[in-house]
Amino acid sequence: MQTALADRAGVDFVLALRRRWADTLYPAMGRQYRERLGDRTVTEEADVRALPAYPWFSWLERGSQKMLWRAVMDALDSAPGEPAAEAAEAAVELDPALSLPDWYTDWDIHVQPGGVWSSERAAAVYEHGAKLVMLGENDDYAFHRVFVETALPERQYRRIVDLGCGFGKSAWPLKAAFPDAEVIGIDLAAPCLRLAARRASQRGLDIRWRQACATATGLDAGSVDLITSTMLIHEMPLSALEALFVECARILAPGGVLRFLDFQFTGDFLRDMAMKEHGARNNEPFMPGMMAADMTTLADAAGLVEARWVAFDERGAGRLQTLAWPARSEWHFPWAVLEAEQPA
Repeated sequence: MQTALADRAGVDFVLALRRRWADTLYPAMGRQYRERLGDRTVTEEADVRALPAYPWFSWLERGSQKMLWRAVMDALDSAPGEPAAEAAEAAVELDPALSLPDWYTDWDIHVQPGGVWSSERAAAVYEHGAKLVMLGENDDYAFHRVFVETALPERQYRRIVDLGCGFGKSAWPLKAAFPDAEVIGIDLAAPCLRLAARRASQRGLDIRWRQACATATGLDAGSVDLITSTMLIHEMPLSALEALFVECARILAPGGVLRFLDFQFTGDFLRDMAMKEHGARNNEPFMPGMMAADMTTLADAAGLVEARWVAFDERGAGRLQTLAWPARSEWHFPWAVLEAEQPA
């Protein structure tokens, strides 16, 4: 971002605050939790809420998220405007008749004012804020490259579909890793898709962008070899998730692969409770339901096979072999990969 010094300082302050929230406040809360737990092996949510640090942790999570978006919007408002790339945007397949579902529009997801779908400015805010949401550690989108490099089977793909592609950050590494494949990014938000097209053009990446719901892609049956998503399924209600897996099974070719990067509970009561309540604090109301539900059963019911979750370490190791995470004292999202396949 080309920002004024004051705007840059505001962004840096919020980023530093969020880092201390993760690497200082959360470990302090963990120490309080272990001291209060003592020799007990079972606890209650009331024990966590009674910790001196928990109200501060909860308040600062939501408060700093609001500050983040304000800092980003202020910085963008003072930055030079970006000219539209009409040639790139012409490649976007928009659906003027598409009705956005209520579960998508009723919430300002991630506490971003207006959501990501409401305007071109909202898409730009989302693009810049997405880096800061990851505590500033995703500036070059390494997180998404690690997913592509470690979680996807190495094979020849004819067509790859990235569901919930947003402004394109999850689709770019797919095309870079599999240049001979047709890559299609699908999203509900037209402004994000137009921004994705511009960014892909700037990177020299030939990617199709299609406006559609992940539950009804409009693609031909059996025409896709790989379906991916990153941080999508926790934003969808269970009824939509059932339809999502049915749609994925419909468009996957025999032997096709599904890989969804999202979240799962870890078995650590404190971390899991903080994650469950993160859904409310961050305006992601469907997250707890998704994490508590059995996604593998939904995949099986749709006709997919070999469905399972494995843990994911975003620091570089990527996909792990089992649903077990390395011990970490700081706050981090419990990333996991849902894997499934279409029978050959």
